[in-house]
Amino acid sequence: MPFQKLGNEALDAIVNVRLTSSEKERLKEDADMAGLGMSELVRRRYFGKPIIANADAIMLKELRRIGGLVKHVHNQSNGAYNSETIAALSTLKKYIEKLTAK
Repeated sequence: MPFQKLGNEALDAIVNVRLTSSEKERLKEDADMAGLGMSELVRRRYFGKPIIANADAIMLKELRRIGGLVKHVHNQSNGAYNSETIAALSTLKKYIEKLTAK
């Protein structure tokens, strides 16, 4: 069975790490929550790449969709609700930044 590729390089090296049973279970739970394998989770954490849980990814998609709808209301109303749409978009932006900063 060939190994996966990460970018242009094959994942051809293996590192064995000893963990307690509870540490392994926690690692598996974290990986499952992020929708990743344990190896990918460890690689991302070690190399400082972002890890976004599946639930957070779904929430981000929904927040962006809502932002698009608010923008549509603003455009269709010719800015009649300008202060409300600005407030809504600012709040959405804040939550999006909070989710992506994890």
